[in-house]
Amino acid sequence: MKRSAVELWVGLFVVAGLASLGVLAFKVGNLSSSDIRDAYKVTARFDNIGGLSVKAPVTLAGVRIGRVSDIRIDSEDYRAIVELSIRPDFDNLPLDTSAAILTQGLLGAQYVGVEPGGEEEYLKDGDEIELTQSAVVLEQMLGQFLYGQAGGSE
Repeated sequence: MKRSAVELWVGLFVVAGLASLGVLAFKVGNLSSSDIRDAYKVTARFDNIGGLSVKAPVTLAGVRIGRVSDIRIDSEDYRAIVELSIRPDFDNLPLDTSAAILTQGLLGAQYVGVEPGGEEEYLKDGDEIELTQSAVVLEQMLGQFLYGQAGGSE
């Protein structure tokens, strides 16, 4: 009888531990989307998105205001179309807001940073951000630097 009680408590402890690890994984991975209910969606077109992925943060002044909800290619001009889901409490972003793909640290994950403009009208669901800056690709920068160094030493 005592052995079954101990086994039951150990089993409950293991289940609780696994559940805690699951919750921790979502928190650390920042993958929960509960803070983006009733979000409005805007799109932005980029020539190169680098390593940007769906669920990447969208930030304003370093504060996360949304997430990347979809990435696809425009079949006409072959540019990446990035759909941003922005929290409804940030519904006062001006129409001339700009978006740039930035990197956390030197080799960190990429995210979309938005900078508000000065327009008096605001972005609404379905609008497109016109002013964009593509990702800086480290390999291209290194190639340009090395090519520039090699060309300058002759």
